[in-house]
Amino acid sequence: MEFHFASWLTSPFMLMFSAVFLGLAFGKISIGKFNFGLSGTLFSGLLIGWLVYSYGDSLAEGHPYYEAAQNMIANGVIPKGYFYLFLILFVAAVGLLASEDILVVLKKYGAKFIILGFVMTFIGAAATYGMVLIGSGSDNYQIAGTYTGALTSSPGLGAALETTIDDARNKANNFSELPEAERKEILNKIDPTGELTVANTSSLNEEQTEAFVKDSESGVGLGHAIGYPFGVLIVIFVVNFFPVIFGIDVEKEKKEFNKEMADARAASGGKDIEPVTFDILAFTVVCFLGFTLGKLKIFLGPLGMFGLGTTGSVLIVSLLLGSIGKIGPMTFRMDSNVLGVIRKLSLAFFLAVVGLRYGYNVVDAIMGNGLFLVMVALVVGIVALLVGYILGRKIFGINWIMLSGALCGGMTSTPGLGAAVDAVDSDGPATGYGAVYPFALMGMVVFTIVLHILPM
Repeated sequence: MEFHFASWLTSPFMLMFSAVFLGLAFGKISIGKFNFGLSGTLFSGLLIGWLVYSYGDSLAEGHPYYEAAQNMIANGVIPKGYFYLFLILFVAAVGLLASEDILVVLKKYGAKFIILGFVMTFIGAAATYGMVLIGSGSDNYQIAGTYTGALTSSPGLGAALETTIDDARNKANNFSELPEAERKEILNKIDPTGELTVANTSSLNEEQTEAFVKDSESGVGLGHAIGYPFGVLIVIFVVNFFPVIFGIDVEKEKKEFNKEMADARAASGGKDIEPVTFDILAFTVVCFLGFTLGKLKIFLGPLGMFGLGTTGSVLIVSLLLGSIGKIGPMTFRMDSNVLGVIRKLSLAFFLAVVGLRYGYNVVDAIMGNGLFLVMVALVVGIVALLVGYILGRKIFGINWIMLSGALCGGMTSTPGLGAAVDAVDSDGPATGYGAVYPFALMGMVVFTIVLHILPM
């Protein structure tokens, strides 16, 4: 009998199954009336991800498990393909479940959701800039990356990287005109040995320029990697604890939401389409078209290239086709119990993968390397969500079931949407999420670019 322990330990399947099993067990533990439910897989993923990464990173070359460990680390613990697979399945299921009400919601709340999306991303950017001013001496590119991470926005990260490259190259080309302190900071980044000084360096050559650009890009990536898991954690806590903090009766809100949607559907006069148990062809078409649309980018002048990304495109396609209901032999209205199983299964694995991929970054940051960036992520996330709650609940009077999803949409947080759906035991949050997400995404891109323009 033969058993390869290294291959077993570093297998993405073993890691995912372990994280999901332990996470679901943890999620069943009740604290009073509260438990984490499916969100528990995120926490187990963070712990396991940190443990296996630390173990693999500690192995010296020549160790029998060294090669397997290095392959695991090179893949980010779990290959990113699993991240997108479970993301697509989850978003498609949620979109189809919520599609019946999306047109009604947009007609009734459309303008409010547009405002909410832009306000939340603006407040997040303003909080980020405030942290830049407080944390003088910190890496501004890392902080800009933390903004996109705290709001869990991959398209925002793309805009941040594109703007950072231009900004860093511009600084390098105009090196002699920069303040002395900024020149010292740049030289420290490209030459830690200290051989290059302000006194002996009046300009940067091409190699030094590229080194500075690469370092700046890395800073954005690091900030995003640290900010992302904390952004997810904040949203999960908010959708679970805001009802407790602000005295919201979730069951009452759910009844009011269901009645509101039923009345709105009746008033709209739309035709009823009999759902099928499950149409695998229709579901596959949703995933295919959504993924394809996510690869499409449009040039928006000074804003650069803009795309919805995988989450936004799959969500919009599922909401659109689900609202149409039936096209030829394909029926996009499916049994809610079947779609609910797909949603729960894919969400459990999606959150586990997020935890596994970011576990090392989270623990490393908490232990001190990047603690200020953790503070930035927490401040940005909490302020944006609190302002979004006040605007949506106190000013616009939006029902909590829908608002919980809208807050996740304002944070462009797919894991947060999963937590909201799980917390209220309803697919209602997906309607708010789908209505806010595109506008929050646009706001993310705009304000990410603005952050780089402001003096930092």
